[in-house]
Amino acid sequence: MERKLMKGNEAVGEAAIAAGCRYFFGYPITPQNELPEYMARRLPEVGGTYLQAESEVSAINMVYGAAGAGARVMTSSSSPGISLKQEGLSYLAGAELPCVVVNMMRGGPGLGGIQPAQSDYFQATKGGGHGDYHLLVLAPAYVQELVDLVQEAFDLADKYRNPVMILGDGVLGQMMEPVAITKYIDPRDLPKKEWATTGASGRRPNLINSLYIDPVELAAHNRKLAAKYQRMCREEQRFQEYCLEDAETILVAYGVMARICRSVVDMARHSGLKWGLFRPISLYPFPGDALYDRAKEAGVRRVVTAELSCGQLIEDVRLALDGLVPTELLAYPGGLVPSPAEVFRQAKSERGALNGCSA
Repeated sequence: MERKLMKGNEAVGEAAIAAGCRYFFGYPITPQNELPEYMARRLPEVGGTYLQAESEVSAINMVYGAAGAGARVMTSSSSPGISLKQEGLSYLAGAELPCVVVNMMRGGPGLGGIQPAQSDYFQATKGGGHGDYHLLVLAPAYVQELVDLVQEAFDLADKYRNPVMILGDGVLGQMMEPVAITKYIDPRDLPKKEWATTGASGRRPNLINSLYIDPVELAAHNRKLAAKYQRMCREEQRFQEYCLEDAETILVAYGVMARICRSVVDMARHSGLKWGLFRPISLYPFPGDALYDRAKEAGVRRVVTAELSCGQLIEDVRLALDGLVPTELLAYPGGLVPSPAEVFRQAKSERGALNGCSA
């Protein structure tokens, strides 16, 4: 298997092309600019279309058009740029249009900074736009996993006719690691989307819409969507465990913080402490059942959530645990990325909320 050293942002682009994506609409914002730059160069080489829109609002509505025509399409941005796409994401979910959206998070709120953060968790998992909708949200921790999940995201988007978000951060987008992309799909070999607006010669025209004037019709549509989200919750919970067999303290973290916490667990084990790591990979649906099962094991004394935000992931952790064991927060907001030694020291102190944040 040939492996190539790639930056995370560029690996996303190549993975999307390998998955049959031939349309990308976006707008530049740090720290994900290498992705649209890569797509601007590569898509014409494979017969695709790259277009830099005049704004993030325009870009997400271009995605709506391409998705409605049945194409595999992607957009990307970072934090405040994703905020501008929220109305379009609600429209895409309401119209049941598949697409992939990449968010390489940075610190906020507002324009914030360009350093990596995880403070878009609520925005991604709770629906930053209006209405009762959800995105499937996947959170890779390694560049190879970023590649794998981007490719899978296109399949999941088609399976559920729903937008899928890849939630990364500035560290993952900028770091370089060896990756292998082994499967390339020709878009012509993908299953035909009978619902798409590709012309109506010989059949009834398709209508793609998220506007329902009759409240009875809108209620029925919302119930249909809710059933789909419930199916996602049953079938798409993903997680990874590390050293949980005899753990007394469980660290919960995703993305780059999970990489740090894996090293923290190694430090703890070397010091004779029985610590383990639970890493959610799907943030929506959150793998709460699995976390509860691990936390109810004999000997588990506490759960510590570590995140690059003031306490967002911990809300899903506490909801899943339902008071089973004490939960604590290690918070690193605003672009602060702690060292494993710092996290180990603070987690060992059992001080709960840190850095001026509360949970």
